[in-house]
Amino acid sequence: MIGYTTVGTNDIARAARFYDALLAELGAKRTMEIGNFIVWGSAPGAPMFAVTPPFDGKPATVGNGVMIALAASGKAQVDAIHRKALELGATDEGAPGPRGDGFYAGYFRDLDGNKLNAFFMG
Repeated sequence: MIGYTTVGTNDIARAARFYDALLAELGAKRTMEIGNFIVWGSAPGAPMFAVTPPFDGKPATVGNGVMIALAASGKAQVDAIHRKALELGATDEGAPGPRGDGFYAGYFRDLDGNKLNAFFMG
């Protein structure tokens, strides 16, 4: 149902380095670059993730209540993604752990303040 998600950035080079390293934890790599628009993916036909400065030229800002969830293969991968995000300069928004029955997640904000999580259900 979801083809790709996009978050804004005020520093495309910095965001690219962050997401190159972070999304590699999920087996993703850059699949498309058009100017300041960079897309990562892990498999043909799978949902992708993109980052770009806003088209209108105004500063990128964080949407209150907006969050991107990255699907992990297990709890260990959730832990690894959360740890990697913090190593890369992200801020902690909730350490990995159970969140209800069968849902395990760790939350963080990227270098531009966008909120993401890595999660596993099972």
